[in-house]
Amino acid sequence: MKKYIAECFGTMVLTLLGCGTAVFLGCGTPAGVVGTAIAFGLSVVAMAYAIGGISGCHINPAITLGVALSGRMGWKDACGYWCGQVIGGIIGAAILYAIVSVTGAPGAMGDPAGLGTNGVANAGGVWGAALVECVATFLFVFVVLGTTDSKVGAGNFAGLAIGLTLILIHLVCINLTGTSVNPARSIGPALFVGGEALKNLWVFIVAPLAGGALSALAWKAVAPAK
Repeated sequence: MKKYIAECFGTMVLTLLGCGTAVFLGCGTPAGVVGTAIAFGLSVVAMAYAIGGISGCHINPAITLGVALSGRMGWKDACGYWCGQVIGGIIGAAILYAIVSVTGAPGAMGDPAGLGTNGVANAGGVWGAALVECVATFLFVFVVLGTTDSKVGAGNFAGLAIGLTLILIHLVCINLTGTSVNPARSIGPALFVGGEALKNLWVFIVAPLAGGALSALAWKAVAPAK
């Protein structure tokens, strides 16, 4: 149970700090994009070293799916991780929503909903956004699987490599979809914002999960024999 709670806490921190930066710094300028990308990446690095020894710090259902398909964890644990991650994403979004409501802070430029939600318009619609998210998540989870591999992984530097990769992915994708690559991070804000964010939420659930599954297959193809 402790590892499920750790996943809940880690995902809450990622959602609150990552999406919070998008809200208050904005993503309508290059500086805002860079700042938001760094915030998401640093959140992952911080949580990797805080809860990595407890749960492995997936804090992302797509990563958990990739890990499970790679045979590194059982499906019972995977379901527990997913529950913790989604709950954490909702809690993080709820805290952010409360802060925005109480302080009266307006939606930041480039984030009119004010909660760091994802969108499909800048990616050419639903299928363009799905392609972007699937490819980005594939690359992200592939790095996760590689750097955390027990035989050829990066050891204690895995968290840093994963966080830096997430920064890079955000730099590429923020202006296209707002960058999800994480269903739990998308679910929380969309539930509070509603409208188009909630209508298109399925894209940011299905596409990252598909990317995570494909990365597991790719890693199995290149991973050294145990």
